[in-house]
Amino acid sequence: MHAFVMGGLEQVGFLQKPIPRPGPLDAIVRTTRALICTSDAHTVHGAIGPRENLTLGHEAVGIVQEVGSEVRDFRPGDRVVVAAITPDWGDVASQAGHSSQSGQPLGGWKFSNTKDGVFAEYFHVNAADANLAHIPSSVPDEAAVYCADMITTGLMGAENADIPIGGTVAVFGQGPVGLMATAGARLRGAGLIIAVEAVPKRQELARLFGADEVVDYSKEDVVARIRELTVGQGVDSAVEAIGADEVFQNAVRATKAGGTISNVGYHGHGDYVRIPRLD
Repeated sequence: MHAFVMGGLEQVGFLQKPIPRPGPLDAIVRTTRALICTSDAHTVHGAIGPRENLTLGHEAVGIVQEVGSEVRDFRPGDRVVVAAITPDWGDVASQAGHSSQSGQPLGGWKFSNTKDGVFAEYFHVNAADANLAHIPSSVPDEAAVYCADMITTGLMGAENADIPIGGTVAVFGQGPVGLMATAGARLRGAGLIIAVEAVPKRQELARLFGADEVVDYSKEDVVARIRELTVGQGVDSAVEAIGADEVFQNAVRATKAGGTISNVGYHGHGDYVRIPRLD
């Protein structure tokens, strides 16, 4: 089969590979649609270290080609979406609610990290009953594929923010993932959602997806404005959806004592993330 691979650092191209085979709990899926993620670019540029002939990609939908003998919920011919994070689910971290860390740090992220990804004619899915989902006939592949990562990452960002019912939330960045975090905050019962964004179109979309207030970081002091909107208290929860050191520090400063900061941004440009001292 054809596969789009990372041959080495900053080297990509097509390669012929054998079609994978499933274990008892696994499935093989024929790819019908896949999305390119910024993380793929980070990987190619060395964010997770060198890889040789690793198939890229972690966002896809497709048709089940083959299943293992112990798979119960899926059969060949089923239309499915696979999660970007595919834990083994039986390990300690997953059972404790930290599925992204399945087996090791970032161990739940297997595609294009510790195993071949989805940019191929076929790909392997471990723990198929837990890591695949059926696609309703009313949902086209072009829409369903966004559930693999972009939508779910934003929703998980809101979930990890421990938003209290009626609580206050600031979502830093209103790109695709940030918008989904804004929508997730509304679904989690937030009483006040503050979106931080400078791009006019994204500001409009932020309101469409549930933001009550929009703070333009190019025109005003973000932390001061958020504290003004929360009567000097700061927000209960913040979601950092950009991946910039300055933004993360502002998220800390804008969150009240005892609040929660949920990060879904990529902070791979340095060895540390700075946490500012608060006065």
